[in-house]
Amino acid sequence: MDANGYNPSILQQDMTVCYRCGRSSEKLDRHEVWGGSRRRKSKELGLWIMLCHDTCHLNGIHAHADEAEQLKAQAQAIAMTVYGWTTSEFIKAFGKNYL
Repeated sequence: MDANGYNPSILQQDMTVCYRCGRSSEKLDRHEVWGGSRRRKSKELGLWIMLCHDTCHLNGIHAHADEAEQLKAQAQAIAMTVYGWTTSEFIKAFGKNYL
């Protein structure tokens, strides 16, 4: 865990490129898949990615609810595999089934 409470991402290996578009030429932001009351859990469980600031973060995931839902479904599938969770266990942790 780093000084900001982030464990390594289980969703993305190369933190020098945007998860969504693959570019590395823009400023990258860390994006927790679940924010709000579940942000800390996202950080601790490695459920975060890097996104280019304008195109994929502010004007992508944050501007398009359908893309955010798709990301949550991808993250759920990976988390269930990595942590060996059932759907019920995932729902208990994150409140909803996204698959």
